[in-house]
Amino acid sequence: MTTPTGITGDVKDLSLAPRGKARIAWAAKDMPVLRLIRERFAREQPLKGIRISACLHVTTETANLAITLKAAGADLVLCASNPLSTQDDVAASLIVDEGIPTYAIKGEDEQTYYKHIAAALDHAPQMTMDDGCDLVSQLHKERQDLIPNVIAGTEETTTGVIRLRSMQGQGVLRFPVLAVNDSDTKHLFDNRYGTGQSTVDAIIRATNLLLAGRNFVVAGYGWCGKGVASRAKGMGANVIVTEVNPVRAIEALMDGFRVMPMAEAAEIADIIVTVTGDINVLNSEHLSRLKDGAVIANSGHFNDEINIAALEALATGGHQPVRDFIEEYAYSDGRKVYLLADGRLVNLSAADGHPASVMDMSFANQALGAEYMLKNAGQLAPQVYTIPQEIDQEIARLKLAAMGVRIDTLTPEQEEYLNAWESGT
Repeated sequence: MTTPTGITGDVKDLSLAPRGKARIAWAAKDMPVLRLIRERFAREQPLKGIRISACLHVTTETANLAITLKAAGADLVLCASNPLSTQDDVAASLIVDEGIPTYAIKGEDEQTYYKHIAAALDHAPQMTMDDGCDLVSQLHKERQDLIPNVIAGTEETTTGVIRLRSMQGQGVLRFPVLAVNDSDTKHLFDNRYGTGQSTVDAIIRATNLLLAGRNFVVAGYGWCGKGVASRAKGMGANVIVTEVNPVRAIEALMDGFRVMPMAEAAEIADIIVTVTGDINVLNSEHLSRLKDGAVIANSGHFNDEINIAALEALATGGHQPVRDFIEEYAYSDGRKVYLLADGRLVNLSAADGHPASVMDMSFANQALGAEYMLKNAGQLAPQVYTIPQEIDQEIARLKLAAMGVRIDTLTPEQEEYLNAWESGT
């Protein structure tokens, strides 16, 4: 579609723009760090004329990042990074109110999803901004002719960084990419507090189940798993953790959670959430053991963590929707199992995703990371990088200031002591 102002895109309904504009403004008031960056970017124009193709979850928080990039002078095109994560009113507002070409429709099929990524790549980007590495992957597989244009990229997610490091290890990554996810002010807060709250929020919204007293299984005890387990525990659930990493398993145990193999946990689970970034974490052997009424969901980036084909094979009685974002699968022995959000990331599919206050830091990393990569790309090899600590620290400082929190600083004596080796017992 093309709007009367000539902005192209593909969204559900442009008439939704007023509601989207209001919700974008609501998120903005809880994103003070990004606002400060936007004000500087508007003055300095560090991304002036740079073509950016961004494949991100199209939410109110992402809209504020997009507005910040445009304020910096970037020529931005945005597409969705997941078929179910788009907020349609936000996508409409980005086109109508901000003049940003946007290709995103909640519930789009796979063909449309990749058509939208192709449209973003047609922009011939000089910089990529990814949430899951689908944009960079398609660029390397299908549009290699565009790669000479690309100066650098950024990546938001754990899953995307895993894919990028695989590309780097195989020697196929063709330009430097900043792993925004590896910044302390991203993964320590976004992954833990953002994923934790939004995942539990989505499960409650979709099911209206009381979590207190239920067996709540968390597959994976990385930062996202820690957050989900903590929030479920806070709601009164009996939390069980499954892990393949012995160090994380010990950590979960010492945090007060039961730890066991998934084959055992599946038999007693009321709710299971996967947050591993791996494939078939809930496989046929586990799905076959689920009790009647079990709810299963995924909060990892891709819908690979639950083996849906195996679930369909077990459900000889068929499957049907019983509530928004809930599909009931009927086993031959009469058991019913309930899959949330088609196995896609439940926190964005069945709820609104992370709160704006935590995305404030994540998208501050994206914005400053884009500026850093553009300034330094000529000195960087085609591999995965982490944002410099001084940028990470500055984001944390700005966030504390916005929250009205002050902290101590080292005295000259303390700095000297920490940099010396002579002192002893």
